[in-house]
Amino acid sequence: MSARILVVDDDPMVAEVVARYLERDGHTVECVGDGEEALRRALADPPDLLVLDLMLPRMDGLQVCRKLRERWPVPVIMLTALGDEMDRVVGLETGADDYVTKPFSPRELALRVQSVLRRARGVSAPSGVGVLRDAELTVDVGAHEVRLGDEEIMLTAREFDLLAHLMRNPRQAFSRSTLLNQVWGWSFGDSSTVTVHVRRLREKIEPDPTVPRRIVTVWGVGYRYEPLALP
Repeated sequence: MSARILVVDDDPMVAEVVARYLERDGHTVECVGDGEEALRRALADPPDLLVLDLMLPRMDGLQVCRKLRERWPVPVIMLTALGDEMDRVVGLETGADDYVTKPFSPRELALRVQSVLRRARGVSAPSGVGVLRDAELTVDVGAHEVRLGDEEIMLTAREFDLLAHLMRNPRQAFSRSTLLNQVWGWSFGDSSTVTVHVRRLREKIEPDPTVPRRIVTVWGVGYRYEPLALP
C-alpha cells in the first residue's frame, strides 16, 4: 500500500516527524510549507494523498482543498487544532476524507493514511459485490465509480463507502455512531462527521437535496437508504 504523499505543514518539525513515520511504511513523501506551493505541486503532479494542515501561510488548507477538489478527488487528511469542531466540519464539507486533531500521535496519523488509501483504492470492498443499482444511480464497487444516468459523479473515498454501505442495506436505519463504526471503522468519534458526509452525498445524488428521496433522515435514529426503483 505504498503511495506518493504530499505533507503540507508550515512547522518543519511536525512535517519532518510525519514524513519519517510515513516513509517507514514505505511511502514516498514530499513536504511543503505553504498553501500556494502545495496547490501548485499537487496540480502539476497529483499525489496519491495529501496530509494538509488547516492553518498555512499564503493560502489556508481549506482553500487548497477546495481548489483541488474542483479538479479531481485526491484523498485529503486534514490536520486541525484540538477542539476546533467548526474547522473540522468545514474541512469535511470542503471535501476532506478524514481529519486528525493536533497534538496527534504520528502513528495514529500513519494508520489513518493507510485506511484512507485502502478506501480510495477500493481494497476494502467485499468480494462478491460488483455493481449496486437503484433506478438511474449505479455504484460500481470494483471500479470505485458512481454514475447518475450518463454522468459520472465524483465522490471522495468516505462518501463512496457511505453510499455503498447504505445501498447494500436498503430501508435499514443506522445511527450516526453505527455508521462511524461500520463505515469509518471508528469505535468513537464526532457524529458531525457522518452528518457532513450525508449532506455532501445528498448534494451530489439527490434531485433536490433539501427534500431527499434516497438518503432520508430517521428522526431520533439516523439515516436510511430508500430505493427509488421498485423491488
